[in-house]
Amino acid sequence: MQRRRFVQSALSAAAAAAGLVAASEPSSAQTPAGAGAGREYYLIRRFHLQSGPQVKLTEDYFSGALIPALNRLGIAPVGAFKIDIGPETPTFVLLVPSSDLTTLVTVDSRLMQDEAFVTAARPYWNIPAVTPAYWRIDSTLHIAFPSWPRLIVPKTADRAKQIFQMRTYESATYQDHVRKVEMMMNGESKIFEDAGFDQVFFGDTLIGPREPSLTYMVSVPDLAHLNPSWEAFRSHPDWKKLTADPRYSFETIVSSITNLILLPLACSQI
Repeated sequence: MQRRRFVQSALSAAAAAAGLVAASEPSSAQTPAGAGAGREYYLIRRFHLQSGPQVKLTEDYFSGALIPALNRLGIAPVGAFKIDIGPETPTFVLLVPSSDLTTLVTVDSRLMQDEAFVTAARPYWNIPAVTPAYWRIDSTLHIAFPSWPRLIVPKTADRAKQIFQMRTYESATYQDHVRKVEMMMNGESKIFEDAGFDQVFFGDTLIGPREPSLTYMVSVPDLAHLNPSWEAFRSHPDWKKLTADPRYSFETIVSSITNLILLPLACSQI
């Protein structure tokens, strides 16, 4: 119990510090329509799999046990994706949003108190160690940008063709990281909109490897729209003006980019 309180207190302090850093920077970005009040937290889990039975077993676990149980905890919408283009495939990505940090911190223990979940999860949880359901799971925790406080589900005419892109920007120093967050809050969001992207979430990393970093997700209707949208972004006059601003161009403020192209699983609520 004391350890749980300590972890929750530490996370709350980290979240507060991140909020102060972001909020202290000037922002001209407007809160997205329909976003509501209050900043969300995002738990992102990557399930590293091996081609074969693990893939179907994990997808069945998501659809039949995990996502329904998360919804019963008040967590929705839950995103479930497979990496289509990225460094490791097959890998599934689970995006779990909540406005309550404690809910995310205690989600695993709370799931085990849900009898319906425990029953539905047995084929996944009880599989022998010699034939594991996954190779490894890694997790990161993020807090939404003040300018984009809540996740927005994109509207699409054909969900089966929807392409999601999740990008992580690492910075060499905290000064560079703060300025990149500011840069995205103060101009890039509008450029994404003009370029034809749906913006899903923007999150500052609270816990994860290779900090400081931020992660965000955008979407386009299909793969054919992806490159033209990025070309429109890069050629946008506001982008050229933003990147020429000495506040952001005094040095390279993004040292590394991880870029994942994701396809939604049938059970995804995003």
